[in-house]
Amino acid sequence: MAKRDYYDILGVPKNASDEDIKKAYRKLAMKHHPDRNQGDDAKKAEERFKEAKEAYEMLSDAQKRAAYDQYGHAGVDPNMAGGRGGAGPEGFGGFAEAFGDIFGDIFSGGAAGGAGRRGGGGQQVYRGSDLSYAMEITLEEAAAGKETQIRIPSWDTCETCHGSGAKPGTQPKTCTTCNGSGTVHLRQGFFSIQQTCPHCHGTGKIIPDPCTTCQGVGKIKRQKTLEVKIPAGINEGMRIRSAGNGEPGTNGGPPGDLYIEIRMKPHEVFERDGDDLHCTVPVGLTTVALGGSIEVPTLGGKAEIELPEGTQHGKTFRLRGKGIKGIRSSYPGDLYCHITAETPVKLTEHQRKLLKELDESFRSAGERHSPNAKSWTDRVKDLFK
Repeated sequence: MAKRDYYDILGVPKNASDEDIKKAYRKLAMKHHPDRNQGDDAKKAEERFKEAKEAYEMLSDAQKRAAYDQYGHAGVDPNMAGGRGGAGPEGFGGFAEAFGDIFGDIFSGGAAGGAGRRGGGGQQVYRGSDLSYAMEITLEEAAAGKETQIRIPSWDTCETCHGSGAKPGTQPKTCTTCNGSGTVHLRQGFFSIQQTCPHCHGTGKIIPDPCTTCQGVGKIKRQKTLEVKIPAGINEGMRIRSAGNGEPGTNGGPPGDLYIEIRMKPHEVFERDGDDLHCTVPVGLTTVALGGSIEVPTLGGKAEIELPEGTQHGKTFRLRGKGIKGIRSSYPGDLYCHITAETPVKLTEHQRKLLKELDESFRSAGERHSPNAKSWTDRVKDLFK
């Protein structure tokens, strides 16, 4: 089978810079690395990994790349005419640099569930995974803050086997595959890659007769109660970190963290926009026409708004400092009250008669009482000219 073009393998044009070639190789190597592909796709991924490695080894060397650009595969294959033989120090240096960077990404610790270091017995030590807990709170609780309790899954040492995972009277045995180190070495050409032992899963031990209480895990899942303090001003989507309350580590590794994600319950009156609050205030027709004082709700109680005579539907009144003081804010937000003029319903005959008389009075006065209607009518006339 004819070999694929090196540039096509990496997905870069022939005029790609050295940095673009390196980035393309890193991306492919991370994607197709054998440690990240198991099962049915493992063989295909390994072939793609080797193919990308070969392409980068050639194109990262300036002399090899020049020969490849001029003669194709014949210019770099030692088994063909024009081949240059093995990689020189310059070419190998560039390749090893990128290869080392990629392996640093794959095997470095610090991430949830990642391998952070090796234990004293040579076993691979893993940090526990982080956990997420969704907490729903009210707007009032978010504004004032609160202290509450939550129950989360936790792990306790199995009392039957005392954490060994083995049935009482038996002992775990050293894994014969990794000789108790928890890792094995996979050879890729002239590189030796370290990976977690597939038989003992990094523990370095095999349990032939597991404990029936914990099924060989050495731990029992329990429910743990935690005290949680919700800070005043917290908002939707924010997270509270509870250090060390995630899943336990493996082989003595540190536990992960618990992240409490805040969800806000819908409020019957207010809508929150950052530190500001918005509410709709229905007002009777006579009140918006004659003006007067009305009461509006706030999170701290009631407040008064003085409506001027002739207040229009949709008018917004701003109450400074009646919003929420956010976690990172030095002062609270504002409350915006949006006035809605409410049309009377279920009128009596007497009320109908009075409204008709009022309407006739408005019409006889001309446009003085309805300035918005006058401007709207003019715009409609202009539209159909």
